Amino acid sequence: MSKLLSKIVILPIAIAAAGTLYLTSVSGDSNIASKSNSAIASKTSSQLTIASVWDIETETNYSGTMEMTVYRSPSCGCCGVWVDHAKKHGFKIKDIKTEEMEAIKQKNNVPAELASCHTSIIDGYVMEGHIPADDIKRFLAQKPDDLVGLTVPGMPIGTPGMEARDIKQPFQVLAFTDKGKVEVFNEYQSY
Repeated sequence: MSKLLSKIVILPIAIAAAGTLYLTSVSGDSNIASKSNSAIASKTSSQLTIASVWDIETETNYSGTMEMTVYRSPSCGCCGVWVDHAKKHGFKIKDIKTEEMEAIKQKNNVPAELASCHTSIIDGYVMEGHIPADDIKRFLAQKPDDLVGLTVPGMPIGTPGMEARDIKQPFQVLAFTDKGKVEVFNEYQSY
C-alpha cells in the first residue's frame, strides 16, 4: 500500500470519532491534517489525536474531585470521544463499558426524558451525557445539596463527542433533582 493511501485509511477512524472531517492537506510521511470548524484530526508517528473546540478550559481554578466513573455502551464511539474531552480537562476516568446502561440510569435516578448515551458518577453526583467539562467543574465547585446532577439529554450535534463540521445545535445543560425538578444550568445558543 502506498504511503499516501495508508494515511487516507486513517480518516474513517477520525470521522467515526469526531464527525465529518475534510482532508485539507497531506505532507511528507508523518502528517495528515483534516479539519472543519469543529474538530481537527492529525496523525503524527502513527498516533491519531482529535482536538475539539471544547478543549479550551475556562474553569481553571477548580480544585475539587477529579475522579469520575463513566458507564457507557461498548459500541458507542461518541462516548469515547467525550471521555477524551474530560481527560483533557484533568478528570481521571474509570471507564466501564457495559450493556446494562438502562439499569445504571435507573439506579442513579436519571429520568428517561433526561437520558443520553453515557452516565458518569463523580463526587456522588450524576453527569448524564455530553456535558462540557467546564460545566461539570462549575457544578462540583457549587456542591448543591438539592440536586442529583447535570444532564444534556439526547445527543445534540456540536457537543463534546458529537462534533460534526460546523453544525451546532443549541442545547441546554440541565440540573435535576430526585423529585423531578429540572432547571437550566447553562445554555449554548451559538458557540
